[in-house]
Amino acid sequence: MATLKDIAERVGVSISTVSRVVNGDDSRRISDETKQKIWQAAKQLNYRAKPAQKPTAGAKRPPKHSAPLTIGCILSLPDNKYNHPYFSPIIQGIEAKLMEEGIALAFLHTQAELKSGAVREALLHERALNGVICIEGMEPEMYRWLKERVPVIIGIDVADPDIPIISYDRLDAARIAVRHLLELGHTDIGFIGGAGLLGRMEREKRYRGYKMALNEANCPFRPDWVIDAQWDADQSYQGMKRLLERQEKPTAMFCASDMMAIAAMRAAAELGLSIPRDIAFIGIDDIEFSKYSSPPLSSVHIPKYEMGYTAAKILLDSLHQPYPYPFRMLLPFHLQIRESSRPPERKAPVDG
Repeated sequence: MATLKDIAERVGVSISTVSRVVNGDDSRRISDETKQKIWQAAKQLNYRAKPAQKPTAGAKRPPKHSAPLTIGCILSLPDNKYNHPYFSPIIQGIEAKLMEEGIALAFLHTQAELKSGAVREALLHERALNGVICIEGMEPEMYRWLKERVPVIIGIDVADPDIPIISYDRLDAARIAVRHLLELGHTDIGFIGGAGLLGRMEREKRYRGYKMALNEANCPFRPDWVIDAQWDADQSYQGMKRLLERQEKPTAMFCASDMMAIAAMRAAAELGLSIPRDIAFIGIDDIEFSKYSSPPLSSVHIPKYEMGYTAAKILLDSLHQPYPYPFRMLLPFHLQIRESSRPPERKAPVDG
């Protein structure tokens, strides 16, 4: 069985630091990054915390959860891509908060898996669900089925005014990204993205933010420079190649996700274009891979781990003491500028 010493050696910290983290001791400042590494190591080593001691007569409050809780997570992904670089940090945040309370995530399913009636029924018959965290949207019928059967649901980027939601302002994040390109001097800016669950690009917030920023700067909107890649990197790559073969091409691209941006950059490079001299790129998400692309990708950093951690905390709080009203919590984001969108190099004037 793994010990605190094993975790400390894996992470490269002292045993006392590991002890403080796993026991929730905040008497000393420990960075969130170190905490995350400790919880990840604890999971990898199958560390099991010792049962909490019985409270003494002078204890101020009883434990929050007297019985084991069953909490699951559902992803909006249509397949089993659990290692998606955007969703992985969110899931890590969820698991980290649950582990602080001695709770393991009971299940992690995608929409595709929940289409199986056997899977749905197994969720309810094999265990009594206390709560579920939904990451992004679900098909309406499936979502109604879930709400009728689960006591507490917390959403991450879910459009439901009846439950607590953790999110970020997608429209404003897109505006910030496009404004960055505008400030560099670009006026011919294209878009790569996809429609939401409703199947209409006009309803997708990042697309709306892109158009809004162009309108505010009095820049032309070119529908023929919009690539509906359906959130797929392969389609982004192919669509970018087709766009760059046109006679009239944009000088910059705003991509609604980093995965699509990196694929589009590959297409531009294969056609012999220099980034950002010939065409600039910026994405949204700031996934780990973005700083390793060629060139490193500018992006809007989204607090993915923090969204997952906060959603799990709110779920646990709701089980202990429900919030009187549903609410929407927007976490802050920031622009991460890298080489893919730096101003183009200016040639030195030739002496006459």
